[in-house]
Amino acid sequence: MTEPITEPVAETAPRQAWAGWDTVIRIGGVVVSILATVVTAFIELELTALRSGGFGQLFAGRSPWSGSGAAIPLAIPIAVAANLAISWFAVTTTGRRWALGPPWALWTLLMLAAAGTRTAEGDYLIGATNWVALVTILVGSLTFAVYSYRMILRPTDRRLSGSV
Repeated sequence: MTEPITEPVAETAPRQAWAGWDTVIRIGGVVVSILATVVTAFIELELTALRSGGFGQLFAGRSPWSGSGAAIPLAIPIAVAANLAISWFAVTTTGRRWALGPPWALWTLLMLAAAGTRTAEGDYLIGATNWVALVTILVGSLTFAVYSYRMILRPTDRRLSGSV
């Protein structure tokens, strides 16, 4: 019995991914981190005005920012958590340490602009008596600085440092 004659199958090389995806992902990572910075900065600025009497106003059906009482420092831990997350995201998606710079600079500029801007009535958006806003600006910028410092201490190539 003879075996049927078959033609040799040509081996095809595996299809290569488009080399430009790396650049697209890096640009997208920077853009998303900048958008996240703008959104979280405005949320943090809104939360700096939150007072304990605002909860009573909320239950009465009015705005929680119209109440009085002690300041609630909710903006401070939110600034730390959000800025750490933005820092991690920017550096991880781009694979570059410089990606921490644009969100850090933008966040700081937004906060300083809010601290120096006057309303139509002549009031500052962030007054000198709003300690929550001042501490939020300090701690939020320090969060970026500490993340940057920790990146400086970390070696760039883990294989060279002996860790896996």
